[in-house]
Parts: sequence; C-alpha cells; structure tokens
Amino acid sequence: MKYKAKPARNPLKAFTGIEGFDEITDGGLPRGRTTLLAGGPGSGKTIFALQFLVRGARDFHEPGIFIAFEETAERLAANAESFGWNLAELQRKKSFVSSTSSRSPN
Repeated sequence: MKYKAKPARNPLKAFTGIEGFDEITDGGLPRGRTTLLAGGPGSGKTIFALQFLVRGARDFHEPGIFIAFEETAERLAANAESFGWNLAELQRKKSFVSSTSSRSPN
C-alpha cells in the first residue's frame, strides 16, 4: 500500500509522511524545535530520520540536514538506496545535506 503525502492538520507540526506516526502525534513533529531520536542499535533511528528528511525534501520542498557520528556516508547512502531513496539526487538539488563520520566504527 502506497502512503500518500497529505498536509499536516496542525500548522505547528511538520508532517513526517511516516504512516501511523503522524496520526498518533496529531500531525507530526513540532516545527521550529529540535527533535532527538534515541534508542539502541537497530531500533530504527536512522530509518526514521532519513524517511522524514527524504519525504520533506521530495514531497514538500523542505531542505533537511542529517548528522551521524557512527555511520559513514557510504553506509548511509546504501541504507537509503535499499528503500529507494536517492540521497545523491537530493544533495545535487541542495534539498538534503548529510554530515557523517569519515571512517567506519570499530
């Protein structure tokens, strides 16, 4: 089932495009505030953040920044590609910027 983008009901919220999340948060993440995603390895933090940023850039023309301390640019791009998200294209359009570690964690 393809999830259709729709505008947030609450203008103080940023629609994430993540099915189920926008409904339980009454419209998405708070606008104009920093949101920290916390959780153990494999809990979905990177996927959640990437999906939010990719949908924002692609569907709503909102630029985004992704910062990772334990992930290389190559791993991040491969992770995104597995979902069909082309980060390089969004970076060329200046819709997405990522800052990642320069080497793999040991």
